[in-house]
Amino acid sequence: MAIYHLEAKVISRGAGRSACAASAYMSCSAIYNDYDGVQHDYTRKQGLVWEHVFLPDCAPAEWQDRAKLWNAVEEAEKTKDRRLAREFVVALPIELGKLDWINLLSKFIYQQFVNEGMCADVAIHDTDGHNPHAHIMLTVRPLNENGTWQHKTEKEYLCVKDGEERGFTAAEFKEAQKDGWEKQYQYKVGKKKEYMAPSVAAAQGLERMSKYPKSTKYGRQNPISERWNSDEQLVAWRAAWADEVNLCLEQKGLEERIDHRSFADQGKDEQPTIHEGVAARAMEKKGIVSERCELNRQIRRDNALLRQLKAEFQKLLKAVQDSLPALAQAMEKLRANMIVFAYQVVHANSFITKTRADMEDIVSGFTQYNTVTGQIKQKLAERKKLLTEKRALSPLQFSENRRLNARIAEATEDLEELKSQKEQVMSTFGKSDDKGMNDVKAWIDGREAQIQKAAAAEAKYSAELDKALAEYHDLEACAEEFDPDELETARLSLRPEEEKRAVSKVEDAYGNSYDYTTMREARNQVSDLLTENHPDSKTRSVRRDLQQAQKEMQQRELPKKKKSRDLAR
Repeated sequence: MAIYHLEAKVISRGAGRSACAASAYMSCSAIYNDYDGVQHDYTRKQGLVWEHVFLPDCAPAEWQDRAKLWNAVEEAEKTKDRRLAREFVVALPIELGKLDWINLLSKFIYQQFVNEGMCADVAIHDTDGHNPHAHIMLTVRPLNENGTWQHKTEKEYLCVKDGEERGFTAAEFKEAQKDGWEKQYQYKVGKKKEYMAPSVAAAQGLERMSKYPKSTKYGRQNPISERWNSDEQLVAWRAAWADEVNLCLEQKGLEERIDHRSFADQGKDEQPTIHEGVAARAMEKKGIVSERCELNRQIRRDNALLRQLKAEFQKLLKAVQDSLPALAQAMEKLRANMIVFAYQVVHANSFITKTRADMEDIVSGFTQYNTVTGQIKQKLAERKKLLTEKRALSPLQFSENRRLNARIAEATEDLEELKSQKEQVMSTFGKSDDKGMNDVKAWIDGREAQIQKAAAAEAKYSAELDKALAEYHDLEACAEEFDPDELETARLSLRPEEEKRAVSKVEDAYGNSYDYTTMREARNQVSDLLTENHPDSKTRSVRRDLQQAQKEMQQRELPKKKKSRDLAR
């Protein structure tokens, strides 16, 4: 069915990426990167459904060739950590066809990006026929009307006038200078360095320490770039994609809809990701139930129940030796306690089994994520080493340059493949970056902590069950002084009520978590431990006698009832 997925990423040199490589990868084409001299060839890659380059009116027509477009981008960005492009990955409704996808994307890209002055490179992928999605690469530097690049940020000088400080760009300073604004430079004042205007420094005969004027740290951001980079704009784009998809689905007469909002914003009461330790307690303070804290509370309730059962049983032991009814009650009370302990063991074991099953796919996926992440680190180090070797070569060493170019291209291709694998793994968790995957790790760690605690509870109540069984055998030794049939008859008369009390105590302790099937299994386990289901057991013998006696009594009552009905007629 249609799902909402819009993942926003930035392609930057600082992260070891290249706009040319990214474009070649998503369009399954070959692009030579003039910036670093690496050929990126992905013509053998499968899964491409459609690709196209969208340009605003002010962009050079030659940029319709994606190789020229992204080489122009690479050329405009001079530093080694520059942002080169913005990338969106969007899920396409599987209910629609190829033409619908193209029309949907084209409308969205024109309205949201091209009309804003961005160049857009888009490709639709569907490798297995079940996961149609689109990659959209966007330029991040605005264009002038003549097709030249604007600045992303501009130097902003902190100027001073009459004790007031204000920032001006170079163009703005030309006008501000006429009004008496001056740039500030560093001057040596005693042993210190201070910024001041040249006119003030000249009056004091101070020596300038630097030719660079005082300026803001990051400069002034281009207002267009600032808007494109804002969180508000990303939210608007996410909402616009949902609106376009839903409109298309509606026009096709389909009932499916997608929503860009989080579950919380949609009003859905979904369980959030659970963290252990301080985070779990913080959630509890906010009124959100932590599964780990809930497990701790359950164990405390179990312990309280244990203390109650032991206290009740100890009171009965004092009267056991002198009274058959007391012995019968003590044995049935202990048997009921054993049912409670068996329930706790089965419950803990079921929790561990279910949690392990729930975790299996997630742990497997996270292991795959760790493996791919490690491979990416190794490949990045390999590529970095090759680039260092290439820079050290003379341009005249043609054969060695070709060999290194081939290896760099191969390493870059491997990197793109690995990053694609990593993104696919992360997308299965609904995550888009490593920070999000830390939440997955915390989730796994939290479940492991719960399993360990449940395992400790299982061991504890298994020990209590073994101890209760030993006490039961001690009571059996005391029972040798009494008539076995009388004792068993007394016990069976008490059993329904004791079992009812045991069930009631478990229901009170476990609340909505109480499970009838678990209780039935606990009863069967206790019956097996006490050999009550054995054909020769005293319990089965006495039970048969009681059932026979009840049957004979019912048969004697039948003639009396028949006579009463005849008289009534």
